Amino acid sequence: MSTNQELIQQINQLRKKRHAVILAHNYQRPEVQDIADYVGDSLGLAQQAAETAARVIVFCGVHFMAETAAILCPDRLVLMPDPNAGCPLANMITVRGLQKKKSEYPEAAVVTYVNSSAAIKAESDYCCTSSNAVKVVQAIPANRPIIFGPDKSLGRYVERQTGRSLILWPGYCPTHHRILARDIKAKKQKYPEAKVAVHPECTEDVINLADKVASTSVILKYARETDAKEFIIGTEIGILHRLQKENPGKRFIIASRLTDCPNMKLTNLEKILWSLEDLAYEIKVPDEMARRARQAIQRMLELT
Repeated sequence: MSTNQELIQQINQLRKKRHAVILAHNYQRPEVQDIADYVGDSLGLAQQAAETAARVIVFCGVHFMAETAAILCPDRLVLMPDPNAGCPLANMITVRGLQKKKSEYPEAAVVTYVNSSAAIKAESDYCCTSSNAVKVVQAIPANRPIIFGPDKSLGRYVERQTGRSLILWPGYCPTHHRILARDIKAKKQKYPEAKVAVHPECTEDVINLADKVASTSVILKYARETDAKEFIIGTEIGILHRLQKENPGKRFIIASRLTDCPNMKLTNLEKILWSLEDLAYEIKVPDEMARRARQAIQRMLELT
């Protein structure tokens, strides 16, 4: 029996004993995705966390995702196998900075991308994901200003889709910004029949070259339902595992090999096992902060 097989066997035994569910993001390592009870994007993971009956949630993603699960499930034990898995984008916005922006635009609604801390969500009127950001913004009265953060690229995409002018926070995802327009053009020249699917966290010039701009869950759906046999994928490299697994007769070409998020790859099978053994590391959000953040997240879930 290989090391991985032994780890999987032990994880499965402990998962049953702890009444635990394992949730994993689409960007996680292949072996982590394969052992998870559910694999999805930020919206799907939030919905699964809200609906699970499991006593323990082992969250394989980055810190803000586990926080979101803890906010939605205050009566569950939410564990993160590696608490060092953070998000540079989420770190680009601070409570003090957002409060200052709110004081400058007191009439504005605050729409915060899920890639943000619980403290930031608590300062927000609405949360959103890349799947539903357009829908959330469209639900806000047209005459009300909107502060949108922390991702400026997603914000610009939402502006184009809605015709709204947003007050954009200047944050961005370093991994998605490593994808350059010249990368797409070079791949398109090499694979002229390929469809281009990119994430809205990409820069505007990359988005302009895409056939499809969407969240990871919608990119997966697009790959399944489109007749094309080749796809150029502009998002974090971890999604290739699920794309290839679900579409064995199709070819997927990553736009740039630089799209490997180190934070998303911190979780592995050993850490999942240790987390289940020791019930570590628990993610908790202070009650009042969680209450306020929950309102923003629930408004999003009601719209979707």
